[in-house]
Amino acid sequence: MPNTVIVAIVVAAVLLALLIASMKVVREYERLVVFRLGRLRGALGPGLVFMLPFLDRSVRVDLRVVTLTIPPQEVITRDNVTARVNAVVMFKVADPVRSIMAVENHAVATSQFAQTTLRSVVGRADLDTLLAHRADLNEDLYQSIAHQAVPWGVDVDVVEIKDVEIPEMMQRAMARQAEAERERRAKVISAHGELEASEELRDAAKTLSEAPAALQLRYLQTLLELGADQNSTVVFPLPMDIVGPLMGALNRFSSGADPAPETPPTRTPPNGHSIAVVDDRAEGRAR
Repeated sequence: MPNTVIVAIVVAAVLLALLIASMKVVREYERLVVFRLGRLRGALGPGLVFMLPFLDRSVRVDLRVVTLTIPPQEVITRDNVTARVNAVVMFKVADPVRSIMAVENHAVATSQFAQTTLRSVVGRADLDTLLAHRADLNEDLYQSIAHQAVPWGVDVDVVEIKDVEIPEMMQRAMARQAEAERERRAKVISAHGELEASEELRDAAKTLSEAPAALQLRYLQTLLELGADQNSTVVFPLPMDIVGPLMGALNRFSSGADPAPETPPTRTPPNGHSIAVVDDRAEGRAR
């Protein structure tokens, strides 16, 4: 009788151990791909899964999004510029069975194919496209990697170029190019400003020529503006319609007679067609 009890206890312990070994707890974001004697049973889970000890083998597959960083790749762009480019790929397993049956390691396969595709896509673009139109390159990378990963049961969500490193010499050349471009824009804007200012001055001259009183008021306003700066000497331009006849008369007089002794010029009150030269210091000394 004691031997029977011992055997029963041993058998119960073995059965309990086998029962515990046959139970697997699968989390919500995981699946178990089970093989019984080498034959596929399928993906099981989530929850409590029972398996036959020593007969079933399982592979645990994570269904969460995996962030894969592509290491920097040495690439040569279409315009023969060497650059180091790295990227990031976000993917998840959509079909656990195919991720086990179709490829040995879907993460490594995705990483290697992403590196190859990155070098190929960047090599077909020039440097300006790589720096300014990165979204188009990201779309090309995404289409290529996502299409290749479908047979592996992998769903690619995002492919983004993270960083682009170019040689220091090229950086200096780009800085000089940007400076020259901005200087060109500044000159063009200044030229447009001069053109618009000349058009406005032309219109103003036409308006002033129609009203002599307006020219006189403008003359007085100029006097006020120059006097506000406390200048000692003020010079005003003389209209050419007055200078021309005056110079002609002087030439005729000098050709017909001896030059008269030079007399100091007299100051006349300012009007719309005259010149006034005032030297405050000289006037003070004369007083």
